[in-house]
Amino acid sequence: MSREIGEVILDLKNVSLAFGGVKALTDISFDVREHEIRAIIGPNGAGKSSMLNVINGVYRPQQGEIVLRGRRFARMNPYKAAQAGISRTFQNIALFKGMSVIDNIMTGRNLKIRTNLLLQALWWGPARREELAHRAKVEEVIDFLEIQHIRKTPVGRLPYGLQKRVDLGRALAMEPSILLLDEPMAGMNVE
Repeated sequence: MSREIGEVILDLKNVSLAFGGVKALTDISFDVREHEIRAIIGPNGAGKSSMLNVINGVYRPQQGEIVLRGRRFARMNPYKAAQAGISRTFQNIALFKGMSVIDNIMTGRNLKIRTNLLLQALWWGPARREELAHRAKVEEVIDFLEIQHIRKTPVGRLPYGLQKRVDLGRALAMEPSILLLDEPMAGMNVE
């Protein structure tokens, strides 16, 4: 089933980013429409990761603006980006190495938790029901990525390719409207 390309959901206008005297991005403009897949390609050092970091607020551009679903941002921050439905994977994996696969993927559900900290600590009533619902969503992601056999394994013990899948799982667990994948195939085998 194909989905029709929709309205513009992300629009970057004249974005420039420099680190000291080194220009990473110069006057970059493009848009992304709902149900559209876009790729940023180029050689190492071309600014691909820097562009993703600008979109999700890790870097703040010196010029330009980001328009997300009609709302203008001169600067995005990672929390607002996540709240707005932007999720991403990273070129350099940023997982919790001592935590299990399932617990790492559960961190992708963090912004969806509605019960307070006390109820969560007691794991009582609505907090218990909420966590079980979040765990069910995480299990769907684990099944989709076909990593059931490693769900309880500490991430630090996994080979790089499986860690990349866990990183993708955490991003998918957010149920994002925009998914940014930085070097998604690095360390993967043909399978």
